[in-house]
Amino acid sequence: MLEELERRNYAPRTIESYLHAVQHFSQHFNRPPDGLGLEHIREYQAALFKKYKFAPNTVNQRLAALRFFYVKTLKKAWNTADTPYPKRVFNLPMILSQEEVARLIDSALTPFHRLLLMALYATGMRRAELTRLKITDVDSKRMVIHIRGGKGRKDRDVMLSPVLLAALREYWRGLKCKPSEWLFPGTHVHAADYPISGKTVYHACQHATQRAGLQHKKVHPHTLRHCFATHLLEAGADLRTIQMLLGHRDLEETTIYLHLSQRHLSATASPLDALSFGKNRDK
Repeated sequence: MLEELERRNYAPRTIESYLHAVQHFSQHFNRPPDGLGLEHIREYQAALFKKYKFAPNTVNQRLAALRFFYVKTLKKAWNTADTPYPKRVFNLPMILSQEEVARLIDSALTPFHRLLLMALYATGMRRAELTRLKITDVDSKRMVIHIRGGKGRKDRDVMLSPVLLAALREYWRGLKCKPSEWLFPGTHVHAADYPISGKTVYHACQHATQRAGLQHKKVHPHTLRHCFATHLLEAGADLRTIQMLLGHRDLEETTIYLHLSQRHLSATASPLDALSFGKNRDK
């Protein structure tokens, strides 16, 4: 299965999640996965909801992995009528105000954590894209950051904020051992020949959330990507520009931020405001 995924150039995170899904399926029945059939898949799908309490979108991902395993690896038939995909759940992401974003960044545990949070908000990058940045990706002459191999294997450019550039230069001056490839190398002294992990970014966000008193809002690294897009829209940026900056394949993905923008929500009056009520109403 790993070979089939790699031959099709699937993203590393997709490969990892697909392999984990089939492993979990096998462990659920304590049998090799190639010895399990349609009835096992149907039973497992029900268990994902009832026993493991997975969300519908997560169940869809597990089914996609099993379908790949059976169709591409085992060369078996797959009938979607017998294993229907559950309806996807559409949830609006939680958005912080600009004041809350500033408080979050200021509450970072370390200067390095602060830099990571600044970079997420300044560019709208995904967590994995941030960790894989290379030194050569920062173009201070054109004031852009190159994001290579983003979701869907797509490259794109995002703006390089002067404030972020100044913070990056301060970080660079403070490094005792200058990295040769990765912008954010691993280990606490930033001297490894591999980049930081996504867990580093996650923990940076979680520590800052606690210190800023925002834990009731369940902030995570992707929240800053949503804030980046929503605040740009509120500042007057058009949806097409935001789509390009986020690397969305379809403009429809970007229109979600119309539901989140205060400027667009407040620009539309409620029909209640157009009604005329009598002054002497019966109480």
